[in-house]
Order: sequence, then C-alpha cells, then structure tokens
Amino acid sequence: MAAISSWNLVFTQPSKKRSLSPFASKSQLCFTRRRGGVTPTRCTTSLTVLSLLDAKPTVLVTETLGEAGLDLLKTFANVDCSYNLSPEELCTKISLCDALIVRSGTRVTREVFESSGGRLKVVGRAGVGIDNVDVSAATEHGCLVVNAPTANTIAAAEHAIALLASMARNIAQADASVKAGKWQRNKYVGVSLVGKTLAIMGFGKVGSEVARQAKGLGMHVITHDPYAPADCARAIRVEMVSFDEAISTADFISLHMPLTPATSKILNDDAFGKMKKGVRIVNVARGGVIDEEALLRALDSGIVAQAALDVFTEEPPPQDSKLVRHENVTVTPHLGASTTEAQEGVAIEIADAVIGALKGELAATAVNAPMVPAEVILELTPYVDLAEKLGRLAIQLVAGGSGIKSVKVGYTSARGPDDLDTRLLRAMVTKGLIEPISSIFVNLVNADFTAKQRGLRITEERIVLDGSPENPLEYIQVQIANVESKFASAISESGEIRVEGKVKDGKPHLTKVGSFGVDVSLEGSLILCRQIDQPGMIGKLGSILGEENVNVNYMSVGRTARGKQAIMTIGVDAEPSKEALMAIGDIPAIEEFVFLKL
Repeated sequence: MAAISSWNLVFTQPSKKRSLSPFASKSQLCFTRRRGGVTPTRCTTSLTVLSLLDAKPTVLVTETLGEAGLDLLKTFANVDCSYNLSPEELCTKISLCDALIVRSGTRVTREVFESSGGRLKVVGRAGVGIDNVDVSAATEHGCLVVNAPTANTIAAAEHAIALLASMARNIAQADASVKAGKWQRNKYVGVSLVGKTLAIMGFGKVGSEVARQAKGLGMHVITHDPYAPADCARAIRVEMVSFDEAISTADFISLHMPLTPATSKILNDDAFGKMKKGVRIVNVARGGVIDEEALLRALDSGIVAQAALDVFTEEPPPQDSKLVRHENVTVTPHLGASTTEAQEGVAIEIADAVIGALKGELAATAVNAPMVPAEVILELTPYVDLAEKLGRLAIQLVAGGSGIKSVKVGYTSARGPDDLDTRLLRAMVTKGLIEPISSIFVNLVNADFTAKQRGLRITEERIVLDGSPENPLEYIQVQIANVESKFASAISESGEIRVEGKVKDGKPHLTKVGSFGVDVSLEGSLILCRQIDQPGMIGKLGSILGEENVNVNYMSVGRTARGKQAIMTIGVDAEPSKEALMAIGDIPAIEEFVFLKL
C-alpha cells in the first residue's frame, strides 16, 4: 500500500478543560499540510453527544465480521449489520451511525464522511490495507481510522508455505489432471524443499514467521530487508543479504514486502535476469510488487520454473489473463488471511479498536492523526514539515544491510527542557523514517508504538542555547547510528548519518549533511554531490539538468577548504532521467552523488 502524500492534522480548540478524546469539542481547527506549509482553517461539526442521554452508540457493519467481534461490539453498542449497500445507501445510512466497520469491498469515500454530518467518529478496517478508505477526508472530518494489522500474520505465513509446497510438488496441476481422467506420474515429478535456499523479500511479521516455518522444513533461509533489524534475523538463524544476492542465489523466492513507490514492480525484467535459472516464486504480499508481464516472459523463457500467486495487480484478474492460465502458475483468490482463526482474530482486534475509539481512547492501530491541543500545533506548525523531511532524507541515505536500530533526534532551542513539547516532532521524524519503506501510516498516536514494533529506538536530545526563547526551535538534527550510507559524506565525524535543518522564512531548509554546512530549501527533490572544489562545476550540472528540462529551484555549495572537497546541494522540481544522473556521475570532479526524493 502506498503512503499518503499529505498528513492532515485535526485537534481540539483550546479550552479550560482539555481532553484527548477525538470527540470532545464541537469547534475544531483543521490543519492541512499543503504546498507551502500547514494551513489552519475553521471547521465546525454537529456532534451527537450520546453520553448526555446515556445512549449506546451505533456501529454499522457493512461486510461479514466474525461472531466473536460482533458479540464484543454488542456489549457496548447497537450493531447494524447491513451488507451489500450501494454507495447511495451507505451515504443515506451513515448519518445515523457513530462508527463504521468495513473489509475491502466497501469504499469509504469523501461523500460518506460528508454525508455523516459529523456524527461518524471512527472507521474500522477489518484487515491491514486501507486503500478503500479516504484517510485524508476522514481526518478533515475529525474521524479516526483504525485497522487490524496483526491478527492474520500466522494465516498469511501458512498460506505462503502451503503455496510453496504445493508448487514444488505440482499439487494443483496433478489434481486437475487426475480429475480429467489422466494418470501422468512422470509429468508431475516435483522438487524437494529440504536443503534448498529460500529468499524472503521483506522481513516483517509475516516474513519472519515464514522464515521460522521454512527452517522447520529443512530449508536454508536468507532474507533481504534493508530496514529490518539484523539481530531479529540472527535470532532465528536467518542470514540477511543484499537484494541482488538474495534473488541471484535463491531456489525459491517468497515476497512479503509492502507496496510502496520503492517496491512497485521490484521484480521486473532486470531482476528476473539476475535470478538462477529455474527459480520458483511465491507472492502473498501485494500484486503490484511484481511486473506481471515480465514474470510471464520469465516463465516462458524458463528463468522462472514456477510461480504461486495469491495476489494480483488487478483483482480479480482478467478472465483471459495469460499469467493466470499459464500451466506453470498456481493461483488462489487472495486467501492469505482466509482462515477461520484469522477471521475471528481480525474481528476481535477491530472490535477492540473501534470500542476504544468510541470511548475516546487513543488507539495504537490508528492510521490517521488524532486530535491534540491546538496551542502545541500552532507553535510547532513551521517545524512539522521540516521534521518529516529530515526523516525522509535520513532514511534514503541508508545503504541497508545491517538494519536501523538507533536514531537520535536533536533539538537546539533557547527554551528549557520542560517548555518544549516535542511529541509531534518526534512523530513526524518517525513518519519520515518509516513511511517511505512501509505500508504503515505513522502519526502522533502510533509513532512510538510503530518504532518499537520495528525494533527502532528513537532518542531525543535537547541542546540549550543562550538567547530569546521566543522561537521554540533553532535547529532539528536527525542522526542514524551503526549503518552504512549511500552517500559517504553524510557520515559525521562521530560515524553517524547526520542531517540538520531549520525553518527559514517559514520554509524548511537543509543546513548540514554529515560535517558539511549547506543551505537549500527542502522543496521538490535533492541532488547531493561531493566534488573537488574547482571552477565551472555549477555550470556543468546546470547544463545537464537544463537539457533535461529539469528546473533547479535552489543550490548551495559547502566546502572544507578552498580547492579541497565541497558538497553541492541542488533542489530540483522534477526527477532527472537515469541518463542525466549517469551524466552527472561521469563528471570527473564528482566523487559521489545521490538523488533523494522528498
């Protein structure tokens, strides 16, 4: 699932009696991060204060939910199970409901939130993905969105193992053959799993469980996940390797990565060309991580001997799909979470989350922003974008391999430690670190929980300056320890990846990379170059980008000494082509460079 491109924050109007409940106030300030910053706007909602009448809230369930979850909901709320509603029927009914629980078949659009008249307080997605919920519209209307991300872990892992074994032994094909009246023992000779190398691409909850089960089958397991803690892999005797090593040495490949811009079609013609001939592939993650046309070519050429697919780019896939009908492909209709136990677990998990939200509790599985005191966000508004972008820069500088364990966020301020609430800034740094490489949505509610769940320790440091405390912050610094960097100059004297920034004229600016001082506006994307300090460099890079029609919006150069090394930081409005980036790298004076998306 791709990360949302903006984060809308809604919080209560300040009052004498504060509450963290998302439903505590009729008057709200809505803060929407748009180009140019976070803009406060006034929005009013008509809320039904049920507690005054001691009445039960109403929960609308539009798709089948396990009985255990329904029973739990009925102890707290009136439950309306209305299935197969049309969009018009849902919009009509929603104004009478305080909560809505859906699976993947119901689209919760902006029209649904608008039709609720402000009464809808929480949307619960019984599962992980929330592609069918308009999260931005939910936040704008003061509605919390929660999901159930953990209950189906075992089911998904078991389905991956089931597909792995059935593919290796041609179970589906042999079954169809026998039912057609044939007896083709020689045709369906399989391969053994014992002693074979399984590469697990993505070492999260499902991937690590697949690793445990595969080792029980006698397989040699390796994994690639540039952002997973290496000690988690070592704990179950799994070797963590690079992407190219994983796909080139594996006999079997099992995909367990989220669908993000970085992983979209990550298995493409280039990747298949690096694989061992006769490799077998299992996908129970997301269809979009495989280029399906490239997979079909790899199957026809024999590079890929077999594939077992539970997910597809388009679901259901077209009836005439050559990939689905290929004789060496085993398919199932997105059954990863479809066990009785998993469905009951998801039902209980989402029921718990929805009831907690209706009580005004802050849910660890929230996927959008909760309401927080307005005075905090008003003061820190200019720094919110800066914090997230520093996190995004830092994570893109990590080369991967060892996993990220420790991140330190430093705040330089003239204020005392008790006079600066940095929870929101820490959450935004965490958001920037995690969202580009994950399907998780990070916000003030779940930031610390999400970081801890991924084995990421985030510490904060206050550096007190002499001066006026009128401004809450002077600088924010993000450091990632014990990792390699794609851009060696981003490593500080003490050995960490370091980026630092400040708010200048209301906009986030990058002020330091590693030990080099820079000054560039954090808009669009960045190119960082380490070069020999000599005349004409700006012109050379400008010419290459100009020929590509890529506009340069900002540029700065920081150097250690005249004629020595320098860091050139270039802000661009569009992504240069691979050819343009290669041309930049071919400039003799440039020692290293990296392109970073913001």
